[in-house]
Amino acid sequence: MTPEILPLLPRDDWQSQLRDAISTAEQLLAMLGLQPEDVGYSAAACADFGLKVPLAFARRMRAGDPHDPLLLQVLARGEELTETAGFSSDPLGEIGTANPVRGIIHKYHGRVLLILSGGCAVNCRYCFRRHFPYTDNRNSRREWREALGYIRRDAQISEVILSGGDPLLASDDYLDELVTQIAGIGHVRRLRIHTRLPVVIPDRVTTGLIEAITRQNLQTVTVIHSNHASEMDTSVDAALALMNRSGITLLNQSVLLAGVNDNIQALSNLSERLFSAGVLPYYLHLLDRVQGAAHFDVPEARARELHAAIRATLPGYLVPRLVREVAGAQSKVTVPG
Repeated sequence: MTPEILPLLPRDDWQSQLRDAISTAEQLLAMLGLQPEDVGYSAAACADFGLKVPLAFARRMRAGDPHDPLLLQVLARGEELTETAGFSSDPLGEIGTANPVRGIIHKYHGRVLLILSGGCAVNCRYCFRRHFPYTDNRNSRREWREALGYIRRDAQISEVILSGGDPLLASDDYLDELVTQIAGIGHVRRLRIHTRLPVVIPDRVTTGLIEAITRQNLQTVTVIHSNHASEMDTSVDAALALMNRSGITLLNQSVLLAGVNDNIQALSNLSERLFSAGVLPYYLHLLDRVQGAAHFDVPEARARELHAAIRATLPGYLVPRLVREVAGAQSKVTVPG
């Protein structure tokens, strides 16, 4: 398929791009010149966890390639329907005592996570929160009072993490109001944002957003999520450059995914590409064992081999920490080399 007959990108704002995201496999596969049988597409898996891909992200996929690393991350496949021992709906233990009040996850000392949105701009098939009870954790502006009160009462909390779903799906006004309240809590020093939007819809990064999430008394850290160098293009570079110029520290976390980035070249290229865009590689996660994602799992022994190889290839500041998250642990668990 030639670029001339690809669908046009939306000419409106990021919200229009979100609204016009591809939501059917038929549309996505037609755009790429592929058939469902080429890629193992499963309508039943898609019914359980819907397909959503912004056009800006889909256009970075290679037409005619059923093994494209971006396509594999978003397309529902039959393997998702297999019940796998050791995989669960809550692999990180976030439901229960770690969820003390509506909208808060508090697992680690000194920091809490606020769930701002139950949705994302793109539905990644390996998402560890694909079964999370977002309905029970969604807050209106008024309902944030209880969550913020929880933070005020715990003077050991120095960092608030905005997450979801994707927290940058919230409007600039909503974010501005919430961040202002967070900045008013004297013992909070850092605001961290976990988001995939600067990668999948770079137009989300505007001066209005920057103004909403930065405050003089808070250090602002944004952790983006990119798994493959092909996800990065000049529009992503521009979005990240705006964040960098605004004094926001940029880090990346990726997930080691079978068939997507489980080779030395892909991991090395990703680190180099991130750094060229002003982003430091931060974490390389072993797959969180959520039910429906077992086909992405890379054995730990293979993960250690790959990590050792990139340590031998790249300067230390380009080597992300290899970690896994264990329910009940006091921090991310470093996987030994």
